Amino acid sequence: MDTTLEVLTTRRGRRETHRQWSDEVKARIVSESLRHGVTVNEVAERHGLKANHLSSWRTLARQGKLVLPEPEDAVEFAAMVVKMPAPEPEPPTAKAVSRAEIVVGPVTIRLEEGASAARIAAIARALAAAT
Repeated sequence: MDTTLEVLTTRRGRRETHRQWSDEVKARIVSESLRHGVTVNEVAERHGLKANHLSSWRTLARQGKLVLPEPEDAVEFAAMVVKMPAPEPEPPTAKAVSRAEIVVGPVTIRLEEGASAARIAAIARALAAAT
């Protein structure tokens, strides 16, 4: 006669399952998740946390609320060409628009008007990580 055994476990308290992560550990894990060829799910599983939890830490890093460590790998730079439109006579009421462009090989990234230095630096880091 076949029998089955089912084991039910219960949590003893929220304290046992809730972990506190220091900002340094969060930053290191986020930095690991930003490497080329690595997925958020892989990194989250390796550290025993949920992918959406890691994604929220990545959002904090993008907002500047979590400072990431310097990359361990050698930093590579991409050439950045800023093309300014040729000055054209405009009516007195028209507003001149200048937008920065980042050119990497056949790819051109046009930034929104008034892009902050932090935004440009974030794009440059993303491009460096992707190459």
